[in-house]
Amino acid sequence: MKKKVYLLSLGCAKNLVDSEVMLGYLLQAGYQFVAEPSQADIILINTCGFIEPARQEARQAIQEAISLKHHHPHLQLAVVGCYVERDRDTLLQEFPEIDILSGVRDFDRIVELLEGRDFQPGRETFLYSHESPRALTTPPAWAYVKISEGCSHQCGFCSIPLIKGPYRSRPVDSIITEIKMLEAQGVLEINLISHDTTYYGRDLGLQQGLIHLLEEILGQTSLPWIRVLYGYPEEVTAELINLFREKRICSYFDLPFQHAHPRIIKAMRRGLDGTRALRLIEEIRSKFPEVALRTSLIVGFPGETPAEFSTLVDFVARAEFDHLGVFLYSPEKNTPNFSLGDPVPSAEKERRRAEIMQLQAEISHRRNRRFLGQRLEVLVEESSDQTPQFLLGRTQYQAPEVDGVVYLQPCHQKYINSL
Repeated sequence: MKKKVYLLSLGCAKNLVDSEVMLGYLLQAGYQFVAEPSQADIILINTCGFIEPARQEARQAIQEAISLKHHHPHLQLAVVGCYVERDRDTLLQEFPEIDILSGVRDFDRIVELLEGRDFQPGRETFLYSHESPRALTTPPAWAYVKISEGCSHQCGFCSIPLIKGPYRSRPVDSIITEIKMLEAQGVLEINLISHDTTYYGRDLGLQQGLIHLLEEILGQTSLPWIRVLYGYPEEVTAELINLFREKRICSYFDLPFQHAHPRIIKAMRRGLDGTRALRLIEEIRSKFPEVALRTSLIVGFPGETPAEFSTLVDFVARAEFDHLGVFLYSPEKNTPNFSLGDPVPSAEKERRRAEIMQLQAEISHRRNRRFLGQRLEVLVEESSDQTPQFLLGRTQYQAPEVDGVVYLQPCHQKYINSL
């Protein structure tokens, strides 16, 4: 009988897709999955290594698995993913109890890895296709679709190109075939993800790759909700904005601006400072007054002065984002910004993050009031464990997992997995 596996997927949605593909391969090979690590023969951890807090989370998960391993000597511990790709030797030195270590190149060889069989290691980061087995772990009504792997930008603070290599797009036909398969399973919303969705297709020779892909999805499928996540602001064109007029494309832009002060933007090797970013936001909102905007920012960049931070706060106040996330600057070895050190104290970084998040909470509350008295279409996902009298769902203005939920009554199960 095949062994029981407990899988823990850490980090971003792109990691989750890789985890779902590993699940698919293991299920295909007859493995059984369990909900608790104590029930498993194998604990499989797919790690994130993007920034230090993610690595801390991974180390904690590994330590917890090792503690369980001490009580269950038969237990096998496999650690894979970005953290391993980034720092394999350090992990092996810190945690010699790990049985299997593998980076980001051999997710499709997970069965061979767990069974100790020989195989030819991958030469580049694994990128799945429509032919890869995949077991969805998200609610049945929606799914992520990863359209590429890697990144060819050279942002000063970012380790992604070091971990994942250059940008590689999936072929359009493969993406369309996968979406058709998901649609046949009852999926109502796809969320296109990438390290930069707006870069899609350049390596395939496409000039307007994301526009071409969206037009193909619109023409060849009937999915009611198509959401685009994580685009680079400087690559958002008037043509792309106009395409979002299509009713089936969610009125939602996810654009990580990172900062607003010109000096810091230049040091980060990013494209748009606050002034140009506000012009882009104005252009988008002039065409879509109801649009939802999400961004991510970094505070505590080396040398970020109080005045430069005030520029960022003013930018947030003027931009009035619907959703916003703030990261504390993390110095990443072998990146261009690593030589700048990490002079801003952690406590000050936390204070700056808290200030922006408090401001954003006020803005989000004010922005949400525009929906009072309106009838909105909601994708109903599940019933609430905490408040069983409610169903939980999202509007097109909320991406899954990060933007909150809508509470609905009456709580009829027949509405789940429907619009």
